[in-house]
Amino acid sequence: MASSPRADSRWGGPRAALIAILAGAATLRAVGIEYGLPFGNLLNPDEQSIVPRAWRMVHGGGLDPHWFDYPTLLMYLLAPFQAWQGAPSFLTARIVVLLAGVGAVAASWWLGRRAYGGSAGAVAAAAVAVEATHVAYSRMAVTDVPLTLAVAVALTLMVARRLEWAALAVGIAAGFKYPGVLLLVPLVVAAWGRWWRLAGAAAIAVVTFLATSPYVLLHPAQAAHEALAVQRLARKGWLGFEHDHVSPVAFVARLWSGLGPVLLIAGAGLVLALVRRRRTDLVLASFVLVYFVDLLTLHAHFDRYVLPLVPPLAVLAGRIRYLAPVTLLLLVVPLTWSIRNDVRLTRTDTRVAAFRWIEAHVPEDSTIAAESSTAALQNFPVLPLALPGPGRPSDPNRSIASLRRQGVSYVLVTGAIADRVLAARRRYPREARFYGELRTDAKRLYYVADGHGLNGPWVAVYRL
Repeated sequence: MASSPRADSRWGGPRAALIAILAGAATLRAVGIEYGLPFGNLLNPDEQSIVPRAWRMVHGGGLDPHWFDYPTLLMYLLAPFQAWQGAPSFLTARIVVLLAGVGAVAASWWLGRRAYGGSAGAVAAAAVAVEATHVAYSRMAVTDVPLTLAVAVALTLMVARRLEWAALAVGIAAGFKYPGVLLLVPLVVAAWGRWWRLAGAAAIAVVTFLATSPYVLLHPAQAAHEALAVQRLARKGWLGFEHDHVSPVAFVARLWSGLGPVLLIAGAGLVLALVRRRRTDLVLASFVLVYFVDLLTLHAHFDRYVLPLVPPLAVLAGRIRYLAPVTLLLLVVPLTWSIRNDVRLTRTDTRVAAFRWIEAHVPEDSTIAAESSTAALQNFPVLPLALPGPGRPSDPNRSIASLRRQGVSYVLVTGAIADRVLAARRRYPREARFYGELRTDAKRLYYVADGHGLNGPWVAVYRL
């Protein structure tokens, strides 16, 4: 539906409005983009899994990732920009994802305009621009924001009934992250009654996915095993979610933490779409519903899992045109949250401060037992302490007696792990006992926490 001249006048002209929204989105996402560097596991541990593999692809390692927790497309996208880097560049990779995040804002504008007109496009773009979770992950070199961009593009092409191009976008979405395959459901809705075109579009989607992750064909057993293992972990749960709400409540809470009260208007737009049941309504609503139903199977309620829902929900919020001014006003809430988070990322991470202390005070030949989510101690012999989790066996190294037998002199622990373990100590008795042993049987040499120009979890260094 084309926007009316009155609507264009209200927004000051669509082009000017879009440029302003994109500039604001880019600014929000650029703040803190260097946070935690040069360490690649402090802002998001998954960066350490993706960026070094992309770097190796253009430094003699070849295109086979030999790793299929995620599909390969993001690594292929990042690899050319790693070619001139002497070591994996997390900053370069983050810039690429930041551009994808701004692209998702533009794609949401496009989706809103094609679905319900100019005001819906403006509302959708503004909502995605300030949505707190999307802003946060747009500066992380991980798969979630590229998937969100592909979702917005695919849904737009479905609404426009450009089925073959939509199928191409579906394959690209699945190439970024396996749940992109759920876009096949709205593709069926968009092509309903055009069965030959649907068959051709489905074939295009499959071929595109295989083109973006070709080694799935060469290592089918490994790819299936690793992809299913990741899905099983998500369905079983993760450290920190033991006492979370049931999945429907938890994921609605994650959506609220990103959109704020605009989520209520998006919900009303979804209900209205289900009542009206136009093809455009059904395309958007079918994806929102099938994706949310898939989330209900998960017991690991990470906020990033809801990101693909953000563009269609933002468009559905813009569907109710007479509420557009109210919706835009309510976006002040997630904007405030995003700015608050940006301010935190201008500070030094506590784990970087702990790393600098260790470099200055611990002899380099000392063996250090270190938890994950701490800065990598490249100049020291390190004994990693395995991450606890539901259904995982306890790490026998989480014992002072065991560490002493192995010649470990120092232990590096962080609240990013310890606080979650202690909050569920009945499920992790051995791990909880380990922190108690450190407090009573070891000497704490260093402790740092959030505040005084620092940001992040507390970190402690003990000497055995």
